[in-house]
Amino acid sequence: MDVQVGFPKLLHMGAKLVRHKVQQYRLATSQTVTVQTNYGIVRGLRRKTIYDKELYYAFEGVPYAQPPIGELRFKAPQPPEPWDGVRNCTTYRKKPLQKNMILGRVEGSENCLYLNVYAKKMKTEKPLPVMVWIYGGGFQKGEASRDLYSPDYFMKQQVVLVTISYRVGALGFLSLKDQELEVPGNAGLKDQVQALRWINQNIEHFNGDPNNITLMGESAGAASTHIMMTTEQTRGLFHKAILQSGCALSAWAEQPDRNWAYRLAHSLGYKGSEQEQDVLCYLRKTSARKIAACDQDLVTQDEFRNFFLFAFGPVVEPYESSHCVVPKPHREMLATAWGNSIPLVLGGNSFEGLFSYQICRKDYDWIMTHFDNIIPREVTNASTPEHTQELVRRLKHIYFGDEKRQKMDLFEALYVFSHRQVWHDLHRLVMARLSYASEAPTYLYRFDYDSPHFNQFRWLVCGQSVRGVSHGDDLSYLFYTVLASKLSKSSGEYRTIERMVGMWTSFANNSNPNCKETSSAKWTPIERTTNGAYHCFNISEQLEMISLPDACILAVWDSFYPKESLY
Repeated sequence: MDVQVGFPKLLHMGAKLVRHKVQQYRLATSQTVTVQTNYGIVRGLRRKTIYDKELYYAFEGVPYAQPPIGELRFKAPQPPEPWDGVRNCTTYRKKPLQKNMILGRVEGSENCLYLNVYAKKMKTEKPLPVMVWIYGGGFQKGEASRDLYSPDYFMKQQVVLVTISYRVGALGFLSLKDQELEVPGNAGLKDQVQALRWINQNIEHFNGDPNNITLMGESAGAASTHIMMTTEQTRGLFHKAILQSGCALSAWAEQPDRNWAYRLAHSLGYKGSEQEQDVLCYLRKTSARKIAACDQDLVTQDEFRNFFLFAFGPVVEPYESSHCVVPKPHREMLATAWGNSIPLVLGGNSFEGLFSYQICRKDYDWIMTHFDNIIPREVTNASTPEHTQELVRRLKHIYFGDEKRQKMDLFEALYVFSHRQVWHDLHRLVMARLSYASEAPTYLYRFDYDSPHFNQFRWLVCGQSVRGVSHGDDLSYLFYTVLASKLSKSSGEYRTIERMVGMWTSFANNSNPNCKETSSAKWTPIERTTNGAYHCFNISEQLEMISLPDACILAVWDSFYPKESLY
Protein backbone atom coordinates (compact mmCIF):
# COMPACT_ATOMS: atom_id res chain seq x y z
CA MET A 1 0.00 0.00 0.00
CA ASP A 2 1.34 3.38 -0.95
CA VAL A 3 1.71 5.90 1.83
CA GLN A 4 1.44 9.62 1.04
CA VAL A 5 3.70 11.90 3.04
CA GLY A 6 4.24 15.63 2.92
CA PHE A 7 7.10 17.41 1.16
CA PRO A 8 8.81 18.49 4.42
CA LYS A 9 8.91 14.87 5.54
CA LEU A 10 10.42 13.84 2.20
CA LEU A 11 13.14 16.48 2.60
CA HIS A 12 13.83 15.25 6.11
CA MET A 13 14.09 11.66 4.90
CA GLY A 14 16.37 12.67 2.01
CA ALA A 15 18.73 14.47 4.37
CA LYS A 16 18.69 11.51 6.75
CA LEU A 17 19.50 9.16 3.90
CA VAL A 18 22.55 11.18 2.85
CA ARG A 19 23.81 11.35 6.45
CA HIS A 20 23.14 7.62 6.86
CA LYS A 21 25.12 6.72 3.73
CA VAL A 22 28.10 8.84 4.87
CA GLN A 23 27.93 7.42 8.38
CA GLN A 24 27.71 3.81 7.15
CA TYR A 25 30.73 4.44 4.92
CA ARG A 26 32.70 5.77 7.84
CA LEU A 27 31.79 2.73 9.89
CA ALA A 28 33.47 0.45 7.37
CA THR A 29 37.13 -0.40 7.91
CA SER A 30 39.75 -1.09 5.28
CA GLN A 31 40.08 -4.68 6.45
CA THR A 32 38.64 -7.34 4.17
CA VAL A 33 38.24 -11.06 4.66
CA THR A 34 37.63 -13.91 2.23
CA VAL A 35 35.52 -17.03 2.76
CA GLN A 36 35.26 -20.15 0.64
CA THR A 37 31.61 -21.12 0.03
CA ASN A 38 30.31 -24.15 -1.84
CA TYR A 39 30.03 -22.01 -4.99
CA GLY A 40 33.16 -19.88 -4.81
CA ILE A 41 35.15 -17.41 -2.73
CA VAL A 42 33.51 -14.24 -1.41
CA ARG A 43 35.23 -11.14 -0.07
CA GLY A 44 33.63 -9.34 2.89
CA LEU A 45 34.43 -6.29 4.95
CA ARG A 46 34.97 -5.59 8.61
CA ARG A 47 32.50 -3.00 9.85
CA LYS A 48 31.78 -1.21 13.14
CA THR A 49 28.51 -0.99 15.02
CA ILE A 50 26.88 2.40 15.51
CA TYR A 51 27.23 2.01 19.30
CA ASP A 52 30.63 1.35 20.84
CA LYS A 53 32.18 0.78 17.39
CA GLU A 54 32.30 -2.97 17.94
CA LEU A 55 33.71 -4.91 15.00
CA TYR A 56 31.82 -7.49 12.97
CA TYR A 57 32.13 -9.12 9.54
CA ALA A 58 29.80 -8.22 6.66
CA PHE A 59 29.35 -10.20 3.45
CA GLU A 60 26.72 -8.50 1.30
CA GLY A 61 25.25 -9.33 -2.09
CA VAL A 62 26.07 -13.05 -1.94
CA PRO A 63 24.13 -14.89 -4.70
CA TYR A 64 22.00 -17.77 -3.44
CA ALA A 65 20.30 -18.45 -6.81
CA GLN A 66 20.66 -17.70 -10.49
CA PRO A 67 19.30 -14.32 -11.65
CA PRO A 68 15.53 -14.83 -12.27
CA ILE A 69 15.59 -13.22 -15.72
CA GLY A 70 14.74 -14.30 -19.24
CA GLU A 71 13.11 -17.73 -19.24
CA LEU A 72 13.45 -17.87 -15.44
CA ARG A 73 11.15 -14.84 -14.96
CA PHE A 74 8.14 -15.87 -12.79
CA LYS A 75 9.66 -19.36 -12.25
CA ALA A 76 11.04 -21.11 -9.19
CA PRO A 77 14.68 -20.12 -8.48
CA GLN A 78 17.61 -22.26 -9.57
CA PRO A 79 20.79 -22.81 -7.52
CA PRO A 80 23.59 -20.35 -8.29
CA GLU A 81 26.30 -21.09 -10.82
CA PRO A 82 29.79 -21.55 -9.30
CA TRP A 83 32.28 -18.80 -10.04
CA ASP A 84 36.04 -18.52 -10.38
CA GLY A 85 38.17 -16.02 -8.55
CA VAL A 86 37.01 -13.88 -5.62
CA ARG A 87 33.55 -12.34 -5.69
CA ASN A 88 33.35 -8.85 -4.19
CA CYS A 89 30.64 -8.91 -1.46
CA THR A 90 31.47 -5.70 0.38
CA THR A 91 28.16 -3.90 -0.27
CA TYR A 92 24.56 -4.94 -0.75
CA ARG A 93 22.90 -5.29 -4.15
CA LYS A 94 19.83 -3.50 -5.52
CA LYS A 95 16.43 -4.21 -4.02
CA PRO A 96 13.87 -6.31 -5.95
CA LEU A 97 12.01 -4.29 -8.58
CA GLN A 98 9.18 -2.37 -6.91
CA LYS A 99 7.46 0.98 -6.78
CA ASN A 100 8.82 3.28 -4.08
CA MET A 101 6.15 3.62 -1.37
CA ILE A 102 6.81 7.35 -0.95
CA LEU A 103 7.99 8.70 -4.30
CA GLY A 104 5.99 6.35 -6.55
CA ARG A 105 8.92 5.63 -8.89
CA VAL A 106 10.17 2.17 -9.85
CA GLU A 107 13.42 1.15 -8.18
CA GLY A 108 15.56 -1.95 -7.94
CA SER A 109 16.55 -4.78 -10.24
CA GLU A 110 15.05 -8.00 -11.54
CA ASN A 111 18.41 -9.58 -10.71
CA CYS A 112 17.82 -9.59 -6.95
CA LEU A 113 18.37 -13.04 -5.45
CA TYR A 114 21.13 -12.21 -3.00
CA LEU A 115 21.60 -12.40 0.73
CA ASN A 116 23.74 -10.67 3.33
CA VAL A 117 25.66 -12.45 6.07
CA TYR A 118 26.76 -10.58 9.21
CA ALA A 119 28.94 -12.48 11.68
CA LYS A 120 30.04 -11.20 15.07
CA LYS A 121 33.13 -13.40 14.94
CA MET A 122 34.57 -15.68 12.28
CA LYS A 123 36.14 -18.11 14.74
CA THR A 124 34.85 -19.22 18.13
CA GLU A 125 35.05 -22.34 20.26
CA LYS A 126 31.71 -23.47 18.86
CA PRO A 127 29.78 -22.02 15.90
CA LEU A 128 27.35 -19.18 16.55
CA PRO A 129 23.54 -19.37 16.44
CA VAL A 130 22.12 -18.17 13.12
CA MET A 131 19.21 -15.74 12.73
CA VAL A 132 17.61 -15.34 9.30
CA TRP A 133 15.46 -12.27 8.58
CA ILE A 134 12.61 -12.12 6.02
CA TYR A 135 11.42 -8.56 5.39
CA GLY A 136 7.80 -7.45 5.24
CA GLY A 137 6.11 -5.09 2.79
CA GLY A 138 2.87 -6.81 1.87
CA PHE A 139 4.69 -9.00 -0.69
CA GLN A 140 4.83 -5.83 -2.83
CA LYS A 141 7.84 -4.00 -1.42
CA GLY A 142 10.87 -4.60 0.72
CA GLU A 143 14.62 -4.93 0.69
CA ALA A 144 17.44 -6.52 2.64
CA SER A 145 19.60 -3.40 2.73
CA ARG A 146 21.37 -1.70 5.63
CA ASP A 147 19.15 1.34 4.98
CA LEU A 148 16.27 -0.57 6.58
CA TYR A 149 17.84 -3.59 8.31
CA SER A 150 21.31 -2.67 9.45
CA PRO A 151 22.65 -5.37 11.83
CA ASP A 152 24.27 -2.99 14.34
CA TYR A 153 22.09 -3.92 17.32
CA PHE A 154 22.37 -7.66 16.73
CA MET A 155 26.12 -7.43 16.20
CA LYS A 156 26.60 -6.57 19.87
CA GLN A 157 25.65 -10.23 20.48
CA GLN A 158 27.37 -13.50 19.61
CA VAL A 159 25.24 -14.40 16.57
CA VAL A 160 25.28 -14.64 12.79
CA LEU A 161 22.51 -12.62 11.13
CA VAL A 162 21.40 -13.28 7.54
CA THR A 163 19.02 -10.99 5.63
CA ILE A 164 17.59 -12.34 2.38
CA SER A 165 16.16 -10.63 -0.68
CA TYR A 166 13.22 -12.21 -2.54
CA ARG A 167 11.01 -11.26 -5.49
CA VAL A 168 7.89 -9.18 -4.79
CA GLY A 169 4.76 -8.14 -6.70
CA ALA A 170 3.93 -9.82 -10.01
CA LEU A 171 7.56 -10.82 -10.61
CA GLY A 172 7.42 -12.84 -7.40
CA PHE A 173 3.83 -14.04 -7.29
CA LEU A 174 2.29 -14.34 -10.77
CA SER A 175 0.30 -17.59 -10.94
CA LEU A 176 -0.94 -19.53 -13.98
CA LYS A 177 -3.00 -22.73 -14.03
CA ASP A 178 -1.48 -24.33 -17.15
CA GLN A 179 0.93 -26.95 -15.81
CA GLU A 180 3.07 -26.93 -18.95
CA LEU A 181 4.00 -23.29 -18.35
CA GLU A 182 5.62 -24.08 -14.98
CA VAL A 183 4.44 -20.84 -13.34
CA PRO A 184 2.08 -22.01 -10.57
CA GLY A 185 2.94 -18.99 -8.41
CA ASN A 186 4.75 -18.26 -5.14
CA ALA A 187 8.14 -17.72 -6.78
CA GLY A 188 8.93 -15.22 -4.02
CA LEU A 189 8.28 -17.87 -1.38
CA LYS A 190 10.38 -20.35 -3.33
CA ASP A 191 13.19 -17.78 -3.29
CA GLN A 192 13.01 -17.96 0.51
CA VAL A 193 13.18 -21.78 0.38
CA GLN A 194 16.23 -21.63 -1.88
CA ALA A 195 17.88 -19.09 0.43
CA LEU A 196 17.30 -21.39 3.41
CA ARG A 197 18.88 -24.27 1.50
CA TRP A 198 21.91 -22.12 0.69
CA ILE A 199 22.21 -21.03 4.33
CA ASN A 200 21.92 -24.59 5.59
CA GLN A 201 24.69 -25.71 3.23
CA ASN A 202 27.05 -22.73 3.56
CA ILE A 203 26.58 -20.93 6.87
CA GLU A 204 29.25 -22.96 8.66
CA HIS A 205 31.82 -21.19 6.43
CA PHE A 206 30.79 -17.96 8.22
CA ASN A 207 31.05 -19.49 11.73
CA GLY A 208 27.31 -20.14 11.83
CA ASP A 209 25.76 -23.28 13.27
CA PRO A 210 23.67 -25.06 10.57
CA ASN A 211 21.99 -27.01 13.37
CA ASN A 212 20.78 -23.88 15.18
CA ILE A 213 18.96 -21.60 12.74
CA THR A 214 16.13 -19.27 13.77
CA LEU A 215 13.88 -17.93 11.01
CA MET A 216 12.11 -14.65 11.71
CA GLY A 217 10.14 -11.95 9.95
CA GLU A 218 7.65 -9.11 10.35
CA SER A 219 4.25 -8.64 8.65
CA ALA A 220 4.53 -10.35 5.23
CA GLY A 221 7.88 -11.64 6.48
CA ALA A 222 6.09 -13.22 9.46
CA ALA A 223 3.47 -14.76 7.17
CA SER A 224 6.34 -16.07 5.01
CA THR A 225 8.07 -17.52 8.07
CA HIS A 226 4.84 -19.25 9.06
CA ILE A 227 4.48 -20.67 5.54
CA MET A 228 8.06 -21.93 5.79
CA MET A 229 6.95 -23.75 8.97
CA THR A 230 4.23 -25.60 7.07
CA THR A 231 5.74 -26.47 3.70
CA GLU A 232 7.59 -29.74 3.41
CA GLN A 233 10.18 -27.98 1.24
CA THR A 234 11.86 -26.59 4.36
CA ARG A 235 11.64 -29.48 6.82
CA GLY A 236 14.84 -29.47 8.86
CA LEU A 237 16.25 -26.28 7.33
CA PHE A 238 15.61 -24.22 10.48
CA HIS A 239 14.92 -25.00 14.11
CA LYS A 240 13.05 -22.06 15.71
CA ALA A 241 10.85 -19.22 14.47
CA ILE A 242 9.78 -15.68 15.40
CA LEU A 243 6.60 -14.18 13.91
CA GLN A 244 6.14 -10.43 14.33
CA SER A 245 2.70 -8.98 13.45
CA GLY A 246 1.61 -11.56 10.92
CA CYS A 247 0.96 -15.19 10.08
CA ALA A 248 -0.24 -17.33 7.20
CA LEU A 249 -3.85 -17.31 8.46
CA SER A 250 -4.24 -13.63 7.54
CA ALA A 251 -6.49 -13.07 4.52
CA TRP A 252 -3.79 -10.95 2.88
CA ALA A 253 -1.42 -13.96 3.01
CA GLU A 254 -3.54 -16.08 0.64
CA GLN A 255 -4.67 -14.45 -2.59
CA PRO A 256 -7.86 -15.58 -4.39
CA ASP A 257 -7.77 -16.04 -8.16
CA ARG A 258 -9.17 -12.94 -9.89
CA ASN A 259 -7.53 -13.40 -13.29
CA TRP A 260 -4.68 -11.14 -12.20
CA ALA A 261 -2.20 -12.28 -14.89
CA TYR A 262 -4.52 -11.39 -17.76
CA ARG A 263 -5.51 -8.12 -16.08
CA LEU A 264 -1.83 -7.24 -15.72
CA ALA A 265 -1.06 -8.00 -19.38
CA HIS A 266 -4.17 -6.09 -20.52
CA SER A 267 -3.15 -3.03 -18.49
CA LEU A 268 0.26 -3.12 -20.22
CA GLY A 269 -1.27 -3.11 -23.72
CA TYR A 270 -1.94 -6.79 -24.41
CA LYS A 271 -4.78 -7.20 -26.93
CA GLY A 272 -5.01 -10.99 -27.10
CA SER A 273 -7.22 -13.58 -25.45
CA GLU A 274 -7.06 -14.93 -21.92
CA GLN A 275 -5.07 -17.96 -23.15
CA GLU A 276 -2.39 -18.31 -20.46
CA GLN A 277 0.41 -19.27 -22.84
CA ASP A 278 -0.13 -16.07 -24.84
CA VAL A 279 -0.40 -13.98 -21.66
CA LEU A 280 2.88 -15.41 -20.35
CA CYS A 281 4.62 -14.88 -23.68
CA TYR A 282 3.57 -11.22 -23.65
CA LEU A 283 4.64 -10.68 -20.04
CA ARG A 284 8.02 -12.32 -20.65
CA LYS A 285 8.70 -9.86 -23.48
CA THR A 286 7.55 -6.85 -21.46
CA SER A 287 10.02 -4.71 -19.55
CA ALA A 288 10.25 -5.83 -15.92
CA ARG A 289 10.19 -2.17 -14.88
CA LYS A 290 6.86 -1.67 -16.67
CA ILE A 291 5.45 -4.70 -14.85
CA ALA A 292 6.62 -3.36 -11.50
CA ALA A 293 5.21 0.07 -12.34
CA CYS A 294 1.63 -1.11 -12.69
CA ASP A 295 1.20 -4.45 -10.91
CA GLN A 296 -0.06 -2.70 -7.77
CA ASP A 297 -2.56 -0.54 -9.67
CA LEU A 298 -4.77 -3.42 -10.81
CA VAL A 299 -6.96 -3.54 -7.70
CA THR A 300 -10.16 -1.55 -8.18
CA GLN A 301 -11.58 0.70 -5.49
CA ASP A 302 -14.42 -1.77 -4.83
CA GLU A 303 -11.94 -4.63 -4.49
CA PHE A 304 -9.76 -2.63 -2.14
CA ARG A 305 -12.77 -1.76 0.01
CA ASN A 306 -13.41 -5.50 0.24
CA PHE A 307 -9.85 -6.01 1.53
CA PHE A 308 -8.27 -7.22 -1.70
CA LEU A 309 -5.20 -5.19 -0.77
CA PHE A 310 -2.99 -6.20 -3.71
CA ALA A 311 -3.10 -8.34 -6.82
CA PHE A 312 -0.06 -10.56 -6.40
CA GLY A 313 0.78 -12.48 -3.24
CA PRO A 314 0.88 -16.06 -1.95
CA VAL A 315 -1.62 -18.44 -3.57
CA VAL A 316 -2.74 -22.01 -3.17
CA GLU A 317 -0.86 -23.42 -6.14
CA PRO A 318 -3.15 -24.80 -8.89
CA TYR A 319 -1.20 -28.05 -9.12
CA GLU A 320 1.55 -29.78 -7.17
CA SER A 321 5.09 -29.76 -8.52
CA SER A 322 8.52 -30.68 -7.22
CA HIS A 323 8.89 -27.12 -5.89
CA CYS A 324 5.31 -26.63 -4.61
CA VAL A 325 5.21 -24.57 -1.40
CA VAL A 326 1.47 -24.10 -0.79
CA PRO A 327 -0.47 -27.19 -1.98
CA LYS A 328 -3.64 -26.33 -0.04
CA PRO A 329 -5.07 -23.53 2.13
CA HIS A 330 -2.83 -22.61 5.06
CA ARG A 331 -5.46 -23.47 7.68
CA GLU A 332 -5.71 -27.02 6.33
CA MET A 333 -1.95 -27.47 6.82
CA LEU A 334 -1.84 -26.40 10.48
CA ALA A 335 -2.58 -29.74 12.14
CA THR A 336 0.17 -31.68 10.35
CA ALA A 337 2.75 -28.90 9.86
CA TRP A 338 6.30 -29.96 10.65
CA GLY A 339 6.75 -26.58 12.35
CA ASN A 340 4.55 -27.76 15.22
CA SER A 341 7.66 -29.46 16.58
CA ILE A 342 9.81 -26.31 16.88
CA PRO A 343 9.79 -23.49 19.47
CA LEU A 344 7.97 -20.33 18.42
CA VAL A 345 7.85 -16.69 19.50
CA LEU A 346 4.91 -14.72 18.10
CA GLY A 347 3.13 -11.49 18.82
CA GLY A 348 2.17 -8.05 17.65
CA ASN A 349 2.01 -4.38 18.53
CA SER A 350 -0.62 -2.81 20.74
CA PHE A 351 -2.18 -0.56 18.05
CA GLU A 352 -1.49 -2.46 14.82
CA GLY A 353 -4.28 -0.68 12.96
CA LEU A 354 -2.45 2.66 12.86
CA PHE A 355 -0.79 1.43 9.66
CA SER A 356 -4.15 2.08 7.91
CA TYR A 357 -4.22 5.73 9.04
CA GLN A 358 -3.66 7.26 5.60
CA ILE A 359 -5.96 4.81 3.81
CA CYS A 360 -8.84 5.47 6.19
CA ARG A 361 -8.42 9.23 5.94
CA LYS A 362 -8.41 9.02 2.15
CA ASP A 363 -11.68 7.04 1.95
CA TYR A 364 -13.13 8.24 5.24
CA ASP A 365 -16.86 8.54 4.54
CA TRP A 366 -17.16 5.10 2.94
CA ILE A 367 -14.96 3.11 5.33
CA MET A 368 -16.50 4.60 8.46
CA THR A 369 -20.05 3.62 7.52
CA HIS A 370 -19.68 0.17 5.89
CA PHE A 371 -19.46 -2.20 8.81
CA ASP A 372 -20.40 -5.26 6.76
CA ASN A 373 -17.11 -5.08 4.80
CA ILE A 374 -15.20 -5.51 8.05
CA ILE A 375 -16.51 -9.07 8.45
CA PRO A 376 -13.81 -11.41 7.05
CA ARG A 377 -14.39 -12.39 3.43
CA GLU A 378 -14.18 -16.11 4.14
CA VAL A 379 -17.02 -15.65 6.65
CA THR A 380 -19.33 -13.58 4.45
CA ASN A 381 -18.76 -15.94 1.51
CA ALA A 382 -20.27 -18.72 3.63
CA SER A 383 -23.08 -16.59 5.15
CA THR A 384 -26.50 -15.38 4.09
CA PRO A 385 -27.06 -11.59 4.03
CA GLU A 386 -29.22 -11.96 7.15
CA HIS A 387 -26.49 -13.83 9.03
CA THR A 388 -23.89 -11.25 7.98
CA GLN A 389 -26.05 -8.51 9.49
CA GLU A 390 -26.24 -10.49 12.72
CA LEU A 391 -22.45 -10.61 12.78
CA VAL A 392 -22.33 -6.85 12.19
CA ARG A 393 -24.61 -6.36 15.21
CA ARG A 394 -22.24 -8.45 17.34
CA LEU A 395 -19.31 -6.39 16.13
CA LYS A 396 -21.04 -3.08 16.92
CA HIS A 397 -22.08 -4.33 20.35
CA ILE A 398 -18.61 -5.44 21.47
CA TYR A 399 -16.80 -2.32 20.15
CA PHE A 400 -19.36 0.42 20.79
CA GLY A 401 -22.03 -1.06 23.07
CA ASP A 402 -24.54 0.11 20.47
CA GLU A 403 -25.90 -2.26 17.83
CA LYS A 404 -27.49 0.67 15.97
CA ARG A 405 -24.26 2.65 15.55
CA GLN A 406 -24.13 4.02 12.00
CA LYS A 407 -20.61 5.44 11.84
CA MET A 408 -17.18 5.00 13.40
CA ASP A 409 -14.64 7.71 13.96
CA LEU A 410 -11.14 7.32 12.54
CA PHE A 411 -9.42 5.80 15.58
CA GLU A 412 -12.35 3.49 16.31
CA ALA A 413 -11.95 2.07 12.81
CA LEU A 414 -8.19 1.71 13.25
CA TYR A 415 -8.76 -0.14 16.52
CA VAL A 416 -11.11 -2.56 14.73
CA PHE A 417 -8.54 -3.05 11.97
CA SER A 418 -5.94 -4.01 14.60
CA HIS A 419 -7.97 -7.13 15.26
CA ARG A 420 -9.22 -7.78 11.74
CA GLN A 421 -5.85 -7.55 10.03
CA VAL A 422 -3.42 -8.89 12.63
CA TRP A 423 -4.45 -9.81 16.15
CA HIS A 424 -7.32 -12.22 15.50
CA ASP A 425 -5.21 -14.25 13.09
CA LEU A 426 -2.40 -14.41 15.65
CA HIS A 427 -4.99 -15.51 18.20
CA ARG A 428 -6.14 -18.30 15.86
CA LEU A 429 -2.55 -19.45 15.48
CA VAL A 430 -2.08 -19.47 19.25
CA MET A 431 -5.10 -21.76 19.57
CA ALA A 432 -3.71 -23.99 16.84
CA ARG A 433 -0.38 -24.22 18.65
CA LEU A 434 -2.18 -25.12 21.88
CA SER A 435 -3.91 -27.96 20.02
CA TYR A 436 -1.20 -29.20 17.64
CA ALA A 437 2.16 -28.14 19.13
CA SER A 438 1.87 -29.17 22.75
CA GLU A 439 5.43 -30.54 22.83
CA ALA A 440 7.11 -27.32 21.67
CA PRO A 441 6.99 -24.04 23.62
CA THR A 442 5.08 -21.06 22.22
CA TYR A 443 5.90 -17.61 23.60
CA LEU A 444 3.39 -14.81 23.00
CA TYR A 445 4.29 -11.12 23.32
CA ARG A 446 2.60 -7.73 22.98
CA PHE A 447 4.90 -4.84 22.06
CA ASP A 448 3.66 -1.63 23.72
CA TYR A 449 6.63 0.74 23.92
CA ASP A 450 5.21 4.11 22.81
CA SER A 451 8.14 6.43 22.15
CA PRO A 452 7.19 9.95 21.03
CA HIS A 453 10.04 10.03 18.50
CA PHE A 454 11.50 6.56 17.89
CA ASN A 455 8.46 4.58 16.68
CA GLN A 456 9.51 5.20 13.12
CA PHE A 457 6.70 3.57 11.15
CA ARG A 458 4.01 5.48 13.05
CA TRP A 459 5.94 8.71 12.54
CA LEU A 460 6.18 8.08 8.80
CA VAL A 461 2.51 7.15 8.34
CA CYS A 462 0.70 9.26 10.94
CA GLY A 463 2.97 12.22 11.67
CA GLN A 464 4.21 13.49 15.01
CA SER A 465 0.83 14.31 16.61
CA VAL A 466 -0.47 10.71 16.78
CA ARG A 467 0.57 8.33 19.54
CA GLY A 468 0.30 4.57 19.82
CA VAL A 469 2.40 1.57 18.81
CA SER A 470 1.74 0.91 15.14
CA HIS A 471 2.33 -2.05 12.90
CA GLY A 472 6.06 -1.99 12.12
CA ASP A 473 7.11 0.08 15.13
CA ASP A 474 8.89 -2.86 16.77
CA LEU A 475 11.43 -2.83 13.92
CA SER A 476 12.85 0.43 15.28
CA TYR A 477 14.15 -1.54 18.25
CA LEU A 478 15.73 -4.41 16.30
CA PHE A 479 17.45 -2.74 13.34
CA TYR A 480 19.31 0.51 12.87
CA THR A 481 17.67 2.30 9.90
CA VAL A 482 17.89 5.39 7.76
CA LEU A 483 15.32 7.06 10.04
CA ALA A 484 17.10 6.23 13.29
CA SER A 485 19.07 8.59 15.47
CA LYS A 486 21.81 7.61 17.88
CA LEU A 487 20.24 7.39 21.32
CA SER A 488 21.54 8.12 24.75
CA LYS A 489 22.28 4.83 26.50
CA SER A 490 20.27 6.08 29.47
CA SER A 491 17.11 6.47 27.38
CA GLY A 492 14.09 4.19 27.55
CA GLU A 493 14.40 3.64 23.80
CA TYR A 494 17.94 2.31 24.11
CA ARG A 495 16.88 0.09 27.01
CA THR A 496 14.07 -1.28 24.82
CA ILE A 497 16.57 -2.04 22.03
CA GLU A 498 18.71 -3.97 24.50
CA ARG A 499 15.66 -5.88 25.74
CA MET A 500 14.32 -6.77 22.30
CA VAL A 501 17.67 -7.85 20.89
CA GLY A 502 18.48 -9.65 24.14
CA MET A 503 15.25 -11.65 24.03
CA TRP A 504 15.47 -12.49 20.34
CA THR A 505 19.12 -13.60 20.50
CA SER A 506 18.54 -15.56 23.71
CA PHE A 507 15.71 -17.43 21.99
CA ALA A 508 17.98 -18.09 19.01
CA ASN A 509 20.68 -19.40 21.30
CA ASN A 510 18.70 -21.68 23.63
CA SER A 511 14.99 -21.62 22.63
CA ASN A 512 14.12 -19.43 25.62
CA PRO A 513 13.66 -15.63 25.29
CA ASN A 514 14.39 -14.87 28.95
CA CYS A 515 17.70 -13.01 29.30
CA LYS A 516 19.64 -10.75 31.65
CA GLU A 517 18.19 -7.63 29.97
CA THR A 518 14.68 -8.72 31.03
CA SER A 519 15.47 -10.22 34.42
CA SER A 520 12.83 -8.04 36.12
CA ALA A 521 10.09 -10.31 34.73
CA LYS A 522 9.83 -13.90 33.58
CA TRP A 523 8.35 -14.73 30.18
CA THR A 524 6.56 -18.07 30.32
CA PRO A 525 5.18 -20.10 27.39
CA ILE A 526 1.46 -19.93 26.70
CA GLU A 527 -0.86 -22.45 28.26
CA ARG A 528 -4.63 -22.39 28.23
CA THR A 529 -6.24 -21.69 31.60
CA THR A 530 -9.47 -23.23 32.83
CA ASN A 531 -11.55 -20.39 31.38
CA GLY A 532 -9.90 -20.67 27.96
CA ALA A 533 -7.79 -17.51 28.34
CA TYR A 534 -4.02 -17.22 28.12
CA HIS A 535 -1.26 -14.74 28.95
CA CYS A 536 1.28 -12.73 27.00
CA PHE A 537 4.52 -10.91 27.77
CA ASN A 538 3.85 -7.17 27.66
CA ILE A 539 6.87 -5.15 26.50
CA SER A 540 6.49 -1.52 27.54
CA GLU A 541 8.25 0.79 30.00
CA GLN A 542 7.80 -2.14 32.37
CA LEU A 543 7.92 -5.84 31.51
CA GLU A 544 5.22 -8.16 32.81
CA MET A 545 3.11 -11.21 32.06
CA ILE A 546 -0.51 -10.10 31.62
CA SER A 547 -3.79 -11.58 30.49
CA LEU A 548 -4.08 -10.97 26.76
CA PRO A 549 -5.88 -7.63 26.30
CA ASP A 550 -9.05 -7.63 24.19
CA ALA A 551 -9.67 -11.32 24.86
CA CYS A 552 -13.41 -10.62 24.98
CA ILE A 553 -13.25 -8.89 21.59
CA LEU A 554 -11.26 -11.76 20.07
CA ALA A 555 -13.89 -14.19 21.37
CA VAL A 556 -16.52 -12.31 19.36
CA TRP A 557 -14.37 -12.60 16.25
CA ASP A 558 -14.13 -16.32 17.01
CA SER A 559 -17.93 -16.51 16.97
CA PHE A 560 -17.98 -15.41 13.32
CA TYR A 561 -16.48 -18.76 12.31
CA PRO A 562 -17.71 -22.33 12.66
CA LYS A 563 -15.42 -23.92 15.25
CA GLU A 564 -13.87 -26.28 12.67
CA SER A 565 -12.91 -23.28 10.48
CA LEU A 566 -11.05 -21.29 13.14
CA TYR A 567 -7.80 -23.29 13.00
